[in-house]
Amino acid sequence: MKTVSIKDAKNRLTELAREVEAGATITVTRNGKPVFDLVPHKKKGGIDLEAGYAYLKSIGVENPVVFIADDFDAPLPDDFLITPMK
Repeated sequence: MKTVSIKDAKNRLTELAREVEAGATITVTRNGKPVFDLVPHKKKGGIDLEAGYAYLKSIGVENPVVFIADDFDAPLPDDFLITPMK
């Protein structure tokens, strides 16, 4: 891992950015003590719905959402959470 001072990082930012884009991690220091790292950007992950649908289709599931009630997102009755348990 490469180490550079803040002053050097300021003066050579474009060069350091190219190194980081190539996969390097660079530690930036102030008075010899690490302050922060320059690291390659990581794409955020998440759910790939298209891949999920393709998998379900491959195992024979044509419609993964079988039924959603018409009142699914309707408000609950006022006493729904207030009713004491017996």
